[in-house]
Amino acid sequence: MDKYLMIKTRDELLRINIEHILYFEADRNYTKLLLSEGIQFTFAVNIGKVEEMLAAQITDPNTILIRVGKSHIVNKKHILQINLPKQKLLLLADEGKPRELVIPKEPLRALKESLEAEVLGISKSTAEKELVEKENS
Repeated sequence: MDKYLMIKTRDELLRINIEHILYFEADRNYTKLLLSEGIQFTFAVNIGKVEEMLAAQITDPNTILIRVGKSHIVNKKHILQINLPKQKLLLLADEGKPRELVIPKEPLRALKESLEAEVLGISKSTAEKELVEKENS
C-alpha cells in the first residue's frame, strides 16, 4: 500500500507518495523537495518542520527517509553510492539520472554505518533462520 506525506503551508498543499521522494534539502527557512521523476518543489517550511511532519504522518519514517546532517533528508531506497573521501552521496532517480549531493563527512559516515548495520542485521537474522531450519530438518 502506498504511503503519502501531506505538506501543508499557508498557500498550498502537497500530497506526495513517499516512495517518489528522492530528497529534501534545507535552504534557510525554505525546503527544497526533489521527486524521483525530476519534479522539484520549494516551500516555506524549514527542514525541522518537515521532519516533524514525517514523524506525525508516517509510522517509523526512518525505515524509508533518513536525516543526513543539518541540510538533508534522503530516501534510503534511492541511495546508489556513498563516497566518504569526496563527501558525496549519489542518489538514483527513476528516470535513471543520478543526483549528487555534497554532504559533510561525519553525517555521511553515520549514514554509511547505519546502512551497513541494517544490511548486516538483516543478513545475520536470515543466516540465523536458515541455521535453525537446517537443525530442525
